[in-house]
Amino acid sequence: MHTNVVRIRKHGDAAVLELDEVQVAAPDATEVQIRQSAIGLNFADIYQRNGAHGPHTPTPFPITLGSVGAGIVTAVGRGGSGIAVGQRVAALYPGAYQVTRNVPADRVVPLPETISEEVAGATLLRGLTAEYLLRRLYVVQPGDWVLVHAAAGGMGVLLSQWARSLGATVIGTVGSEAKRRVALDHGCHHAICYREADFVAEVMALTEGKGVSVVYDAVGKDVFVPSLQCLKPCGMAINYGTASGDVEAFDLQLLHAKSLIVSRPTLRTFIADAASLRRAAQALFSAVESGHLRLEVGQRFALSDVRAAHRSLEGRATTGATVLIP
Repeated sequence: MHTNVVRIRKHGDAAVLELDEVQVAAPDATEVQIRQSAIGLNFADIYQRNGAHGPHTPTPFPITLGSVGAGIVTAVGRGGSGIAVGQRVAALYPGAYQVTRNVPADRVVPLPETISEEVAGATLLRGLTAEYLLRRLYVVQPGDWVLVHAAAGGMGVLLSQWARSLGATVIGTVGSEAKRRVALDHGCHHAICYREADFVAEVMALTEGKGVSVVYDAVGKDVFVPSLQCLKPCGMAINYGTASGDVEAFDLQLLHAKSLIVSRPTLRTFIADAASLRRAAQALFSAVESGHLRLEVGQRFALSDVRAAHRSLEGRATTGATVLIP
């Protein structure tokens, strides 16, 4: 069987993305074959395309980008995975920019009726990231103050809603008035436009000088060090993305005065085996079913328009989650 795929043959800007065709074999004993109807676009794809260091296994060119997609199982291996042909599933596994693909059965999550394939493809990676950030790495408690950078982005809207449902007071930073409205509509109690105000001063004023319990930072270089000033004693700053560049030459003495904690995590550590992946997905789906979290698609691009999709995400022109439609 032949299928469409988006690959790169060198690292670079969005121009290196190429639409191609590859042969897909029958799934082996440990795999299932999925015909994807929705493929997630995440900032990790940009890092991989650029060749930035990160949690990517070195792979020879050509490289198929992407890590998450959803669709219908079209074939199963003989290993008795418990996944059935015709089942609606999502998969977290490298090489997602491909219409039909084989993935290990232990990287597959069955979808409940309440979660569409499009929503799963667009939001599952972010949703699972939000799950460990809010419930495991730092356990948000009622009464916590939380700072979410890029609060109108794909991750920001999930973190803000879920943190609010856990009893936190949520402060978000955004880059425009339009995005401020999005943030306030998706869980933020307060939204600060960082282009118009000093977010550190605003956060400290809102918290009456006490600071926040945790900072969730997907921006990196531009905001991480100033964010430390927003933390209360023993607070935690979590840098889980680097949209503005890596945090470099970090001085540990910046943590000393208030006994601060910093972390640079990656999702794959928290879903390393099938059981942890399924538990995290169930927690996410339960949050949706209980009304605490809205999983939404902000933008849709055809897979053939993947270059435009990448440019929009890099240019911070997207709001919420983006999905590629084969």
